[in-house]
Amino acid sequence: MEMQGSSFRANKTNDKSIVALVLGILALVVPYLGFILGIIAIVFARKAKNEINQTGEQGRGFATAGLVCGIVGTIGYGILLLFLLVIITFTFS
Repeated sequence: MEMQGSSFRANKTNDKSIVALVLGILALVVPYLGFILGIIAIVFARKAKNEINQTGEQGRGFATAGLVCGIVGTIGYGILLLFLLVIITFTFS
């Protein structure tokens, strides 16, 4: 059924917000690659939020969740990698 003369338009979900969420979740669960995936998730989340502000699309919650997961994954694996680097340095010196 088509609505003629109506300005009804379904808002679509921003694609970058979905990508940010998926990468953010992967940043939490993929060992060692989580650091890089988290950084990429943060970038996509920021771009998604900017696009959402301009276009009015849906997906702000996805972008926020992707941003948080990306930050947590990046910090978590960053600390882990730093810890491993310190252990390797003191073990072989």
